[in-house]
Amino acid sequence: MILGGKPRRTIGLHPDNPKIVQTFDQRRFPHETVLTDLKSSKDAEYAIKDMWVRGAPLIGATAAFGVYLAGLEALENSDPKAYLEERFAALEATRPTAVNLLWALNEQKKNLQGDLSGEELIAAFRKTAEQIVEDDVAICSNIGEHGLKLIQKIADQKPGEPVRVLTHCNAGWLACIDWGTATAPVYKAQLAGIPIEVWVDETRPRNQGANLTAFELQQQGIPFQVITDNTGGHLMQHGMVDLVIVGTDRTTRDGDVANKIGTYLKALAAFDNHIPFYVALPSTTIDWTIKDGVQEIPIEMRSEDEVHWIHGKRPDGTLDKVRVTPEGSAAANYGFDVTPARLVTGLITERGVCEASEAGLLELFPEQV
Repeated sequence: MILGGKPRRTIGLHPDNPKIVQTFDQRRFPHETVLTDLKSSKDAEYAIKDMWVRGAPLIGATAAFGVYLAGLEALENSDPKAYLEERFAALEATRPTAVNLLWALNEQKKNLQGDLSGEELIAAFRKTAEQIVEDDVAICSNIGEHGLKLIQKIADQKPGEPVRVLTHCNAGWLACIDWGTATAPVYKAQLAGIPIEVWVDETRPRNQGANLTAFELQQQGIPFQVITDNTGGHLMQHGMVDLVIVGTDRTTRDGDVANKIGTYLKALAAFDNHIPFYVALPSTTIDWTIKDGVQEIPIEMRSEDEVHWIHGKRPDGTLDKVRVTPEGSAAANYGFDVTPARLVTGLITERGVCEASEAGLLELFPEQV
């Protein structure tokens, strides 16, 4: 997608040094664009844990590259096997909710099953990480094509008027490698010449909507408005939203969806106002081992400080943070919630759109029967 007028991806090897992984420090967006070097597997670990990178697909890709870096480090270690086991465990522990993390690490673990030399193993780790990146780009592009058909159908019903999409958090290309998941249909609609506008939830406490989705859409030249997290229901009541599209960090076999905290309330409002609520996802975010999302998906608890403090840009241009809660107050910071399948109109995957149910998913992914 476009950044500073040029096409970019979110992660890749340094063009002059293949032992360094480059990605954006997304904590600095939208006020600064900082391309950062990950020089070790611990850098990759911290980048995921401290949310330099975020979004299920990008977390998975970063973890895969983290394993590649760990492979390089293992060559210098007296016990390479034990070192790799420790590094796999550390990367796995960074973010408990996003299933792509585990999926990517499991893809890398397959390389341990062969009788590879140290150099061969490093080459295999690199190849797997780069393949995960390329696959994600193709998957997101296909999600966009399938989601485009939904937008086109609405556009045909209101010729000359923009299709108004509401989204929550950031499931755009910054959360993936390119295109994004929830935003891919929006970008495809723009390319198809369909007038489109986006309502962007600010997404407290880290404001990924206000910071990242707004930044993306602005770079791409798509009309949008940032709204507070409590505005969506009002807009839906007054017919100002045509459809909702969000991303997901984990989807169960039965179609329950875990996404950024606040998604469930948007789904309730959409259901009450008969507005289609779609979830865009790569199949790598489907956890085929669980069925009940509310009971079985671990919800990450994050630091209270994310609730107490807000980061932003002062009038003099400096970046700073301010406290918004009384000193000494407690805070609860649940990172995600689960939207039951009964509130989801459909799942937009790389293979098509399906009902949010086991039967619907298995129609598209029969190999999972």
